Amino acid sequence: MPASKKLVIVESPAKAKTIAAYLGAGYEVQASVGHIRDLIEPKNLPAELKTGSLGKFSVDIENGFEPYYVVSEQKKKTVADLKRALKDADELYLATDEDREGEAIAWHLLQVLQPKVPVKRMVFHEITKDAIEKARENTRELDTALVDAQETRRILDRLYGYEISPVLWRKVGPGLSAGRVQSAATRLVVDRERERLAFVSASYWDITAGFAPESGSAFEARLVRLDGQRVATGRDYDDKGVLADGVRVLTEESATALADALLDSATTSTVKSVEAKPYTRRPAAPFTTSTLQQEAARKLRFSARQTMSVAQSLYENGYITYMRTDSSSLSAQAINAARTQAASLYGADSLPDKPRVYSGKSKNAQEAHEAIRPSGETFRTPSSLSSELRGNDLKLYDLIWKRTVASQMADARGSTATVTIEARPAGTDTLATFSASGTVITFRGFLQAYEEGRDEERVAETDKGDAKLPPLEEGQSLTVDTAEAKGHETSPPPRYTEASLVKTLEELGVGRPSTYASIISTIIDRGYVTPRGTALVPSWIAFSVVRLLEDFFGDLVEYDFTAGMENDLDRIADGEQDRVDWLGGFYFGNADHRGLRSVVDNLGDIDAKTINSVVISDDITLRIGKYGPYLEVAQEGEETPRRINVPIDMAPDELTAERARELVDAPVQTDRVLGQDPETGRDIVVKDGRFGPYVTELEPEAADEAEAAPKKRGAKAEKPRTASLFKSMVPAEVDLATALRLLTLPRVVGADPESGEEITAQNGRYGAYLKKGTDTRSLTSEDQIFDIDLTGALELFSQPKYGAARTSSALKEFDADPVSGKPIRIKDGRFGAYVTDGVTNATISRGESIDEIDFDRAVQMLADKRAKGPAPKRGAAAKAKPAAKKPAAAAKKPAAAAKKPAAAAKKPTAAKAPAKGAKTTT
Repeated sequence: MPASKKLVIVESPAKAKTIAAYLGAGYEVQASVGHIRDLIEPKNLPAELKTGSLGKFSVDIENGFEPYYVVSEQKKKTVADLKRALKDADELYLATDEDREGEAIAWHLLQVLQPKVPVKRMVFHEITKDAIEKARENTRELDTALVDAQETRRILDRLYGYEISPVLWRKVGPGLSAGRVQSAATRLVVDRERERLAFVSASYWDITAGFAPESGSAFEARLVRLDGQRVATGRDYDDKGVLADGVRVLTEESATALADALLDSATTSTVKSVEAKPYTRRPAAPFTTSTLQQEAARKLRFSARQTMSVAQSLYENGYITYMRTDSSSLSAQAINAARTQAASLYGADSLPDKPRVYSGKSKNAQEAHEAIRPSGETFRTPSSLSSELRGNDLKLYDLIWKRTVASQMADARGSTATVTIEARPAGTDTLATFSASGTVITFRGFLQAYEEGRDEERVAETDKGDAKLPPLEEGQSLTVDTAEAKGHETSPPPRYTEASLVKTLEELGVGRPSTYASIISTIIDRGYVTPRGTALVPSWIAFSVVRLLEDFFGDLVEYDFTAGMENDLDRIADGEQDRVDWLGGFYFGNADHRGLRSVVDNLGDIDAKTINSVVISDDITLRIGKYGPYLEVAQEGEETPRRINVPIDMAPDELTAERARELVDAPVQTDRVLGQDPETGRDIVVKDGRFGPYVTELEPEAADEAEAAPKKRGAKAEKPRTASLFKSMVPAEVDLATALRLLTLPRVVGADPESGEEITAQNGRYGAYLKKGTDTRSLTSEDQIFDIDLTGALELFSQPKYGAARTSSALKEFDADPVSGKPIRIKDGRFGAYVTDGVTNATISRGESIDEIDFDRAVQMLADKRAKGPAPKRGAAAKAKPAAKKPAAAAKKPAAAAKKPAAAAKKPTAAKAPAKGAKTTT
């Protein structure tokens, strides 16, 4: 009798490998590599369905919002492998993640595999031997309510994106997209930039004085009142530069005079009062998905995507619990582990009398039951894992470990003292009141292990940290050692960082923490936002998109409305709301609001010029054009307004009315003739083009052409030579010799003695480089274009593509991809680095470091790319995927109830399961 075999299906190969080691013989663990099917693209629907109610979205909006799912070409091999493994199994365990998406993946597996053996849903929050064994013994049925919620989210995003994005293409620009949460996030960043644009700076002065007692160290205090009236600080001005009532402003003259008077030996100063208060500080709660992303951004400078990628790896390899969670609570096992470790490392007095219990802010922490913490009943210290974890994996584990242990430690305690000093400057009747405060920590408590970081905040420049105060008594005389008057200007609200944007999205209830990484990556990849250091700077295109959405789709970008959708999805996940009724209300409308379809059908006339314009001043308007932003100024007596390009690196808030006037009034850069090329006799000029300054040769005048020999019929005119200036060159300083040298590029360095291929040195869009056939190597400086010889060039080509200047290896290589069976590599292409298995290419976004991409991340990127399908060829008729040839009913219809496990059979007919792709527009 053959031995029984149980098939376990998980999402990722890394997870499969770790779990297989714990389950042992009798279990075969396979990976689905994410979703195996998704909504078909409408263009790939069977011809007979393209004109029906399915045709626009691949969702039957007239019949219960039934989705049309297909297995992609890229996943057919995976499905075939899973079916083959299932034939020899007598039980099927679906061990995908216990969140909406994981539940949906499990349901799709059931629909496609149609198992004839018992099916069990296996869930766990950490990948340890004990957790896996416990999960195996405590399986459950499929949660169809979670499936409904995920399907609703997927269909909602399809309806939203496919209705609104085409409007953006027509009125703003091609290739743009609108997403339910993506649009709200973009609006937040644009709104903050609008605040910075409208901000009016104000100036004020203050005085900082140094006081010294007869015995003891000197300390600094800040002037807070003059003759009982409070002295103005930055907080007393609003964003329009208007001063609050009842405060006194110091000018440079009055502040300097007062500081000088304070230094006079006749000045007297005494301690007016000393107040002491107890100080207590509690530790932060254990990490949720959101707080982990925020803290990793503050402390480790990780992007949200990078944080989630590293956390995914740590989870799948058994180091931490599940990393998608809204809950900040800890299990009894974790509390005991944290307290035991804190006592061992920091002493028994570092623990509070009772364990700390944390509760999350989320109304429905559906993503997991516990916070993110080290796995197991005994936490492994970061030092004990130094031989197993490296680089960012170790950094993030260390952060999670510290936060978890600190969360169960005692409060930090101490006292805060505030001293008030009254001084009478010599020769005046003025009473100047100064204040200083200082905190002394007497018991560090949790601070021994961890201290939470802070987001950048707008504070007055006079705000300083705690002063170190000597022992002082009321009535004690002091001597003024120093007095300094300082001028300040108020600062605008700080731009969002990834950390502060995640925090705001969570506070507003927009999206779910598990989606924040993809949301931020999307708005960066779409060009709506550009990172500048840690700050997120919106593009002018983002201004146009947000304005259009606000003017014509107002409800859809309201933060409360978007947050309300999340609550509705929670109700669907709880079984309290019917998904079909909800989608019908959203798309067709109900008593509470107009439906999306009604809004789109009644948009009226949208003036694209108005949407893409920003009035800078009475006579200057910013236009957002196809090739970037430019200023438009009416010219007297001219029908065509004058256009002035806006510097490409200028942030929107930097384009003030004053700066715009400077650009308009700047001397017009006309073409400058440098001289004639002695060989051709053509004039050589330096010009300022759309992509920067360049040199070129002028075509002969028409008269000269007439004297020239007639050209043969059909002969093409020779194009003038053109060359971009090096980044280090200034157009006004370029001479004829330099221009002629640039026009000789590309320079032939020599020929490769082995292949015979010609090697050239060139100046490209991304800098200086060498080219040999299709192979390229970057040069370290522009001067090398003219200086490098054949020996140096051959040496560069002998090195890996990324060269010694990079901290990582030039070309990363991994094991074979589980789908294609071919080795995965990271290569450098014309448009940047990308992951490839020789069949599928996935571009690495600007926000992701090559150093941090591991095998699992590379596999996921390729899977995501495959799920999207190949890019359509221009002019070619869209071909339906093979899977789309089956009848519509077969594509949508669930497996027969008799063949389903009990949980699947409970699913209502109208609620076909969710099929979330590797990426969705949110």
